[in-house]
Amino acid sequence: MVINSPSRASVRGRGPALVVLCFVQFMLVLDDTVVSVALPSIRDDLGFGAPGLAWVVNAYFLAFGGLLLLFGRAADLLGRRRVFLAGVALFGVASLACGLAQQPWQLVAGRFAQGAGAAMASPAALSLITLLFPGTRERTRALAVWGGISALGATAGLVISGALTGLASWRWIFLINLPVAGVALVLLPRLVAESRAARRTRLDVPGAVLGTAAVLCLVLGLLQAGESGWGDPAVVVSLLLAVVLSVGFVVVESRTREPLVPLSFLLARTRAVANGATLLFSAAFYAMAFLLMIHLQTGLRYDPLQAGVAYLPYGAGILAGMWLSSRAVTRLGARWSLVVSFLVSGVGLLLLSGIAPGSEYATAVLPGMLVTSLGCGLSLPVLAVTAVAGTTGDDAGLGSAMFTSVQQIGGAVGVAVMVTLATRHGGYSLALTVAAALLAVGAVLVAALPGGRADAGDPGPGDRER
Repeated sequence: MVINSPSRASVRGRGPALVVLCFVQFMLVLDDTVVSVALPSIRDDLGFGAPGLAWVVNAYFLAFGGLLLLFGRAADLLGRRRVFLAGVALFGVASLACGLAQQPWQLVAGRFAQGAGAAMASPAALSLITLLFPGTRERTRALAVWGGISALGATAGLVISGALTGLASWRWIFLINLPVAGVALVLLPRLVAESRAARRTRLDVPGAVLGTAAVLCLVLGLLQAGESGWGDPAVVVSLLLAVVLSVGFVVVESRTREPLVPLSFLLARTRAVANGATLLFSAAFYAMAFLLMIHLQTGLRYDPLQAGVAYLPYGAGILAGMWLSSRAVTRLGARWSLVVSFLVSGVGLLLLSGIAPGSEYATAVLPGMLVTSLGCGLSLPVLAVTAVAGTTGDDAGLGSAMFTSVQQIGGAVGVAVMVTLATRHGGYSLALTVAAALLAVGAVLVAALPGGRADAGDPGPGDRER
């Protein structure tokens, strides 16, 4: 039976469903970072050149970030459970292909397919959670778990990569995805009924083509900038093309009867501020994760396994932040909880910026890592709640896709800009100081958000037209 939104009656176990969806999200986010430590081993084993090796990372970012908007809306129209399961299946097959790759092109193609599967599964999963838990308080708790699991996935990718690469083989960083994908494919159809938008509309093909192409060009340009610098002609052409396509997208959407992304949806005040803050947050944290891992191995001379283990306290800080997050929202409201958490994270990044060659782990690395991770755990659940505030059974997939797409684009921006700063303009410390400044700007942006319903993270339908 097809229904318009999962209800208490149509779901035989919302708790188990949340567990399955969060484990899949953990797997998807983990693959953002899981190859970072393993790249030297992959290069030596498969014979990658330097430009090709970068695409082991970039192919995943490109497909994941570029296709989110298209598949998020497709989930609303075609069925969220259907698109989720198709994405998980594609991700599992692609992970197997990556683990068995014998040639560089095979691994890059597998990573692109992984990203496409992630772009299908992630927004569909988040929209299912949004509809499974419709009440403000229960949704806040569910998305707190979701946000925390996402942050843990990004951190665990570095830990798991270091452990598996150091103790076994880089191939296992991909093969470990297979059990998670298999369990999700078996269990989720038993736990969640199908759901789709109540109004059956056709997919806006021109909008889908322009929007997807614009995001692909933007992500491609940002990734290339991180490798070759902002003056590279390929970077300039990609970013200019992204601007042109974005303008075309806005024009088409304003004139289309059933747009892929209604402009009123983009301009909803609470979600717009949440997505803007998420962009800054993701830029800072993706850059931090990348630069700190490199600094641990080059500046402090840790081997891959040591660098991975060094990140373990980061996960503990995130769990503590998650535990505090719902309590902070209850006492302070979503707006001031975000302000505080962004400032806490900014202080942590400033502490991490002081790590120098020869620094001791316990006195220089650990304090900054714990403070930063605490702020991260506080932030992500609240960002997720506010980013999907006011979405309904008609547009939950779109709201989820927007949030996840902003995360991916922010990550690509952060890595591109901060790596350039670190390599050309003063090194690691300056880059993390700039990342802390981004979080300070995010705190100011959130503080400027008017109170009322928006402050509770659930603005209701009326806010969507403002």
